[in-house]
Amino acid sequence: MELFHHKPIKRFGLDGIIIDDSAIYRLQQEYTKLLVSEMRLSGYAPRLDIDPHFTLSYNEQKNYFEFTLSVYGIYIGRKRAEWIIGIDGIKPIYTQPAKLNEYSQGLA
Repeated sequence: MELFHHKPIKRFGLDGIIIDDSAIYRLQQEYTKLLVSEMRLSGYAPRLDIDPHFTLSYNEQKNYFEFTLSVYGIYIGRKRAEWIIGIDGIKPIYTQPAKLNEYSQGLA
């Protein structure tokens, strides 16, 4: 078994501006998914035991919110990143391979 807890943790970050306060939660979720996708394409898997960090501050002079988002991951390789959802402590969480059935093959 590979020891994931001794691998260096890398921060994937994003800074930006949100004008509409009603979109904050939705954008936080979308930007987190974007960072995780970027992470996987680079061969990293998210650390599920380290929550994404999202900080928000209001700029009163310009009437918008400034945010910083950080998601943390470890390098596992591009191929493995396709099959591992994330690392929970020292344990990899694997995706379930899609199972073919009669209906998906058009035999029904």
